[in-house]
Amino acid sequence: MFLALFLLLALTTSSSANYCLCKEGAGDKALQASIDYVCGNLDCNPIRDKGACYQPDTIKSHCDWAVNSYFQSQAQAPGSCVFTGTATTSQNPPSNLVTGCVYPSSPSSPGSLPSTTPSPGTNKTNGASSLVISPAFAICLSTLALLM
Repeated sequence: MFLALFLLLALTTSSSANYCLCKEGAGDKALQASIDYVCGNLDCNPIRDKGACYQPDTIKSHCDWAVNSYFQSQAQAPGSCVFTGTATTSQNPPSNLVTGCVYPSSPSSPGSLPSTTPSPGTNKTNGASSLVISPAFAICLSTLALLM
């Protein structure tokens, strides 16, 4: 019984990583309006031609980068990931990341653009998805390993 409760707690504990992503199914016109708003306030060179986050060259991908950059620049403030209903927060980065384009998951200094390249000494994922687990879940896995 205790183990079952512990597993439930571990699985429902949220990570501190927060992303703002454009909703699937939102119309291109609405997504473009979100991009235009962000790029009127922040530097959007990473999603311009030859930028680190230009590929994949889709409006959805560019919108994901733009709204997340804005969300992080606003210190993940409530309401900074709404964009007239076209965006929502997520614990996971977009699934279509390419090498060299990093989506920050924590706030940057207000008014500054989050870095799109890894900091020195960090590992690149080379297109692979990274897994973020809560500390409680890690302890639970360790406990299960000891029981086996």
